[in-house]
Amino acid sequence: MRAARDLIVRTLRTPETVRRYSLGDWDLLVRQAHAAGLLARLSARLSGQGLAAAIPAPVRWHFDAADTLAARQQIAVRWELQQIRAALADLDAPLIVLKGAAYVAAGLPAATGRLFSDIDILVPRDALRAAESSLMLAGWHASGLSDYDKRYYRRWMHEIPPMQHALRDTVIDVHHAILPDTARYHPDTARLCARAQAVADLPGIHVLAPEDRILHAATHLFHDGELPHGLRDLTDLDLLLRDPANPPDFWLRLASRADELELGRSLYYALRHVRHFLDTPVPESVLAAVAAHAPGHATLAVMDAVFSRALAPDHASCADRLTPAARLAAYVRAHWLRMPPHLLLPHLFHKAFVNPAQRPPKPA
Repeated sequence: MRAARDLIVRTLRTPETVRRYSLGDWDLLVRQAHAAGLLARLSARLSGQGLAAAIPAPVRWHFDAADTLAARQQIAVRWELQQIRAALADLDAPLIVLKGAAYVAAGLPAATGRLFSDIDILVPRDALRAAESSLMLAGWHASGLSDYDKRYYRRWMHEIPPMQHALRDTVIDVHHAILPDTARYHPDTARLCARAQAVADLPGIHVLAPEDRILHAATHLFHDGELPHGLRDLTDLDLLLRDPANPPDFWLRLASRADELELGRSLYYALRHVRHFLDTPVPESVLAAVAAHAPGHATLAVMDAVFSRALAPDHASCADRLTPAARLAAYVRAHWLRMPPHLLLPHLFHKAFVNPAQRPPKPA
């Protein structure tokens, strides 16, 4: 049973094992990869290892379809970024793209097989109102949220409510920070913006510096209470950390930058779990440096039990009897980190009893 739960992780770590898979194994692998949003990335991984021919004919079409979707989405993302840049042409600040769209814009290995549901951008807080107005004039509007959730975003979150285009249905998440003001940690947005890098072939578009985009990916993942694509986000981190374009002093800069931005705990969890799930090579010196941010032994044991389950694909074959409790614990922990008790308890009460039909806003 454990072998079935770990099938997709084992495949990502040691792709050559697919040569021994039965059709039943392939069927389960496709279902787990689809649930994790990893089918296109897995296809690229197998092809990159010269294993495309090992995929049985009855299964091949799943991977071909995922490849086609990923390729079309990447073209669409680059086009959409140009529309966003045009809409924000008068913005007196750099337009910084985050997460998956940034990987595509910058042509990073982490763009390989990456699928999207939205585009995340970062603008300075003092430019937020002007940016929202310009996007509204270009056709994007907040939709699909209750009045309570809209107020929640604007008062407490690090972003405004998601904006969806009236014609194309594309969704933009406009951030002014990478964590809410009420969170326990307070990375300085100005420091992130100061080191942003321009994208050569997309004029007006910027991405975070290499170590900053890793820290943002780690922070997003380990401050998020809903993790249906947690394993996909771990593979993002794995590819960012393995990027051969990283400079020689990259690892030392990463650990130092985590301290500077108060994100050492997020980096600690990220490195611990990319090694656990994906066997990502991390220098021992870096592990020793981030160990200072580790929680106590008892807390760490609990967090290992939680994340080893919550980061797995949201598929029945990847779950055990403790998985529902682990996902609930991840959800509660994320809110605990995001808001102090005097704000958190009324919010959770409202979501549980006043308006339970609406899912709580998901931080991005």
